[in-house]
Amino acid sequence: MPATLSASEAATAIRAGKLTSVDLVQQCIDRIVKLEDKVRAWSFFDPAYALEQARDADRRRQAKVPLGALHGIPVGIKDIFDTRDMPTENGTVLHAGRRPTEDATAVALLRGAGAVIMGKTVTTELAVYSPGKTRNPHDPDHTPGGSSSGSAAAVAGEMVPLAIGSQTNGSVIRPAAYCGVYGYKPTRGLISLYGALAQSAPLDSIGMFARTIEDLALIADQLMVFDGRDPSQIPYARAALSDILAQKPPTPPRIAFVKTPAWPKAAAETQEAFSQFAQTLGSHVTEVALPDSFDKAIDCHSVIMLSDLAKSFAREYERGRDQLSPTLRNMIEDGQKRLAVDYNLALEQARRFYQSLQQIFADYDAIFTPATTGTAPRGLEATGSPIFCTLWTLTGVPAISLPLLKGASGLPLGVQLVAARGDDARLLRTARWLAGYRGAE
Repeated sequence: MPATLSASEAATAIRAGKLTSVDLVQQCIDRIVKLEDKVRAWSFFDPAYALEQARDADRRRQAKVPLGALHGIPVGIKDIFDTRDMPTENGTVLHAGRRPTEDATAVALLRGAGAVIMGKTVTTELAVYSPGKTRNPHDPDHTPGGSSSGSAAAVAGEMVPLAIGSQTNGSVIRPAAYCGVYGYKPTRGLISLYGALAQSAPLDSIGMFARTIEDLALIADQLMVFDGRDPSQIPYARAALSDILAQKPPTPPRIAFVKTPAWPKAAAETQEAFSQFAQTLGSHVTEVALPDSFDKAIDCHSVIMLSDLAKSFAREYERGRDQLSPTLRNMIEDGQKRLAVDYNLALEQARRFYQSLQQIFADYDAIFTPATTGTAPRGLEATGSPIFCTLWTLTGVPAISLPLLKGASGLPLGVQLVAARGDDARLLRTARWLAGYRGAE
């Protein structure tokens, strides 16, 4: 069935004339119609408009005009990215009916690559902690994670092969792990944030979800384009992720097993599963302890994030604090009390953390660590703990969640790999090696 194809497979078939975008999009629509009452991944979905885009994609192919790498491929867009032809409501009643007149840069780049913008996926309230309506496709009684809940669930439910999201703490890696798909948060600053909801400039990153690592590289390659409207971006040459991913590592990767100070928070079955997995990797993995100073990383991230939430959502707080969730309202009020000196000290400490991590990355290709404390928690009142993502978001390094393990319940248990800033291509290549590892090397 076309809906079960990877994005890379579908793009190749469309380009060769063996599959039409209309057929692919229609099957995705059928999946959405079948599963949406259970999964609730979409905040805006117009099947007629999706098919209109698909028909235009097929006409362009028949006309033999140049085609983008995602030509005719449906993509879900987290509802914090501005879309000129769809509402962008950011998961809050305060923005209900909001209609941007311009696409976010990431959306514009996807359109330029030929993607069919399938619709807007559910986000938590202002992309923080208060859950949206989305359920975990593996078991609707469990959280899908957040804040990119709809994007992860839509890919896991085979509603779309690709979706984009964002991460300020654990909002890509955690829902990818809970929903059992691949999730990738690139090095901060590689993808423009222009036109996306701002939370915290030192922490915000754009990420993506897919069912294969090759698909992550495919969509990321289309988005890693310099945009002068985003002050966090620095123009420099970058490696084509897909090209390097296709290469075999010149030597078997060296991986550091880093438990991090969050290890005591992991469920017993998570600790056991990761310890056993590390053992199966044999000489390829070495356990490495972080200095005691990393115990302060969670507090450091909290100071930065809460301070910036108070700044970024000052307008929402002043005009509609009673319509904010108690959780978000309390976070904003906490951030209002933070001192500028503490904020700047936290930024400086984050730089020191990365300097320490560089010593590990000098000796190892990647760090191996849990993506979450365990499988998706039962209940829909919260989105689970991001604690195993916090350090890596704070330091701006690339991270990927791999759906390689399962808990006793059968729910997915994500494996997280992280690497040095800018080493995204090697990270994805190492991730592919790990996903295919059978102990034969």
